[in-house]
Amino acid sequence: MARLTAENISNIPYGPLGIIGMPGCEELTDKIDSYLVRWRKDQAQDHKDTLAFFGYERDSYKINVSVPRFGSGESKGVIQQSVRGYDIYIICDVFNYSCTYKMYGMEVPKSPDDHFADLKRIISALESKPKRISVIMPMLYEGRQHKRSSRESLDCAMALQELVNLGVENIITFDAHDKRVQNAIPDKSFENVMPTYQMIKALINTVDDLIVDKDHLMTISPDEGAMFRNIYFASQLGINLGMFYKQRDYTRVVNGRNPIIEHQYLGESVQGKDIIIVDDMISSGESMLEVASKLKSLGCGRIFVCTTFGLFCNGLDVFDKAYENGVFDRVFTTNGVYQSPELLNREWYVNVDLSKYTAYFIDTLNHDMSVSSLLDSSERIESLLIKEGLKEAE
Repeated sequence: MARLTAENISNIPYGPLGIIGMPGCEELTDKIDSYLVRWRKDQAQDHKDTLAFFGYERDSYKINVSVPRFGSGESKGVIQQSVRGYDIYIICDVFNYSCTYKMYGMEVPKSPDDHFADLKRIISALESKPKRISVIMPMLYEGRQHKRSSRESLDCAMALQELVNLGVENIITFDAHDKRVQNAIPDKSFENVMPTYQMIKALINTVDDLIVDKDHLMTISPDEGAMFRNIYFASQLGINLGMFYKQRDYTRVVNGRNPIIEHQYLGESVQGKDIIIVDDMISSGESMLEVASKLKSLGCGRIFVCTTFGLFCNGLDVFDKAYENGVFDRVFTTNGVYQSPELLNREWYVNVDLSKYTAYFIDTLNHDMSVSSLLDSSERIESLLIKEGLKEAE
């Protein structure tokens, strides 16, 4: 992935760059900012004194904001410096439950609804002063409520339309549960970024004795909805693919969903092979661990779970127990959503960093250049496999 340099910059910046890290995104924002500060010391050296590159090289691109709360739980967004004419990128993690506020004397954790409301407050506080506003939301708000099955709300579509109506030009997300939600805003830019390269790189760097061929490795989709992710993994690694089918009880609804009766495996034998299970997220993890247990009963080797987002809504104990029982070997998730200190300290957990990849996106978009090369990671994955000796050069 080649970053911008003095040689390949073809456009002037769309506007002075500004990055807003919403509450709960401070660490990710700091990492992104540090990459941009370092890169821009070398980029466009011959143009930095021109008016078009005003404010191009700075000590930080972060814009200071706050979202103070009243005792009733009400809030407001405050921009603490001028942003007129800026190209603004707002980074938001609506699933950071570590953020809290006081309401009637009680300490209340922020829900995704609270985070999304704060995002709208900050956009509103910008008052259309920036030249352009883009929102980077790694895990899409209400992404699982993307289609209507009966008389129910279409929350994701409504959220996207709200952002667009507030003046947002670009929405960037990672591994959307269903990328067809972009149909809700057909005249605006919606980028669904797949962190496949980052995930494969972390897997290779963590597992020293990984053998990437059809005789030793397979990808398994935990359900039909994750098939396209696993197909891409399998195609890039040159290995075979299997899947599980969720047999549900459609006569009952438990916690808003039809309960799963059984996971049925479809595919060739997994006997003795290492397995990569790929999905977009881990919620409670019960379904994922059931799939892993089923694979172990079929005689597979090691199991590596690769999901873009790890929420672990029911805690880590169930994963600790499964790890002790040899159900899986490693779990890989990104820092696109909040990772608790307890999770980061787990022996079975591997953090996949998205900060550098996100910084590439911001830098490229700020120059109003195409991000097509960033969205397609095929060549980078192939180069990585060849470099690590896991694939022969053609």
